[in-house]
Amino acid sequence: MRTPTGDLSIEPSSDQPVFGPELGEFTDREQRAAEANDGEGMKTGTTTVGLTTDEGVVLATDMRASMGRMVSSKDVQKVEQIHPTGALTIAGSVSAAQSLISTLRAETNLYEARRGADMSMQALSTLTGNLLRSGAFFIVQPILGGVDDEGAHIYSIDALGGTTEEEYTVTGSGSQYALGVLEQEFETGLSNDDARTVAAKAIKSAVERDLASGNGINVAVVTEDGVDISRHKEIDDLL
Repeated sequence: MRTPTGDLSIEPSSDQPVFGPELGEFTDREQRAAEANDGEGMKTGTTTVGLTTDEGVVLATDMRASMGRMVSSKDVQKVEQIHPTGALTIAGSVSAAQSLISTLRAETNLYEARRGADMSMQALSTLTGNLLRSGAFFIVQPILGGVDDEGAHIYSIDALGGTTEEEYTVTGSGSQYALGVLEQEFETGLSNDDARTVAAKAIKSAVERDLASGNGINVAVVTEDGVDISRHKEIDDLL
């Protein structure tokens, strides 16, 4: 047996977890959160919406990224496919969101390779929440939408990993403007085409009032057949 090289006479710190750190746990997550909020780095600002339909789900976002008070990009892809029948919107830190999307794609591919079946939306939402709770992806507030054997699902996931399944939801700096439209326009059993129109109205309302949202719209339509993502510089094209 190898002789221990550390000084075993040193008492462990009283505030050190006895069984930590856990796999995926980041001990400096508070510092990482502060750095993510200090105004440095590119952020999406953002308005994102998600709603269920009678055929699947529709996710929509604007296309603007900001850096402080400057518009740093007018052509950001804020909704990405992460699963054969699932997609994720992003709001918050761009670098963290890109890393989260890459990680989720890898995990869903590994799951399929090992088990010969696609991950359920419930499992995918749990995985996403767990990754955010680890502290590795500050600050991201995504919407997860997808279709599995149990039907269509929309999950609102906060920056600390809290997960709630909804019929429709919003995230980002333009949330309050978009949510007002969804409250008025959403109804159970919308077709995908009608839901695209409702989502476009919600994004347009936010763009009119939120300085961090604008420059077009990304739309993902998710059905049991897959994910179709389209980009439109003019929101009125969908109205």
